[in-house]
Amino acid sequence: MKTVLSKEMEEIFAASRAAGWVLEPKAKQLLSMAGLAVPRFTWANGIDEATRFARGIGYPVVVKIVSPTILHKSDVGGVIIGINSDEELRAAYERFRALQGFAGMLVEEMVDGIELIVGAKVDYQFGPVILLGIGGTSVEIYKDTSIRMVPLIPQDVAAMVRGLRAHQLLEGYRGSAPIDVQALTDMLMAFSAFVMACEALIESIDLNPVKCSAKGCIVADARIMLAAEKKE
Repeated sequence: MKTVLSKEMEEIFAASRAAGWVLEPKAKQLLSMAGLAVPRFTWANGIDEATRFARGIGYPVVVKIVSPTILHKSDVGGVIIGINSDEELRAAYERFRALQGFAGMLVEEMVDGIELIVGAKVDYQFGPVILLGIGGTSVEIYKDTSIRMVPLIPQDVAAMVRGLRAHQLLEGYRGSAPIDVQALTDMLMAFSAFVMACEALIESIDLNPVKCSAKGCIVADARIMLAAEKKE
């Protein structure tokens, strides 16, 4: 599988150069174009737009601050899960407006599933490497990850899953349904192709969490850090 960056994808990378990273709505747009599943979302620049979208997909929703100066949104209270009404949505919007560099609010559907982390880093010796692990807020505690060089093949994904100490969580544990392994494989194969296509442009990509269930795997949060521009 080979992904070639489209003109639209190249334009998103170019527009993100000044900030040094890709804002989450644009990062999810890139991933969607590369074949990865993302939640239904909108980048709302006003409360009316946010409300229309939330009503359209149905509450509850997740909201996040969009700001080129705020990389770690949770550190400033810039992520709110489980917004259940227009009133809660408006309160969140007003709170976000007071944060530095406010450039709108991401509103997206809530998704369920086991939290995984999928990441990529361009190693100066080996080139791009891809990581799969148990994600969410526990990722730094358990450090349960598997790493492979790109390009991935389906057998790599199977080996990465087996290499996780908590792999039983994905296979169905104590009566829980196993995740859709084929969906995870398809996602990682598409991610591998995307990473290869933008290798010269990125420093790292963190998809955390990726929510995986019996219904599929969806990228709930995405961060793309750009490589420093090379001086002539």
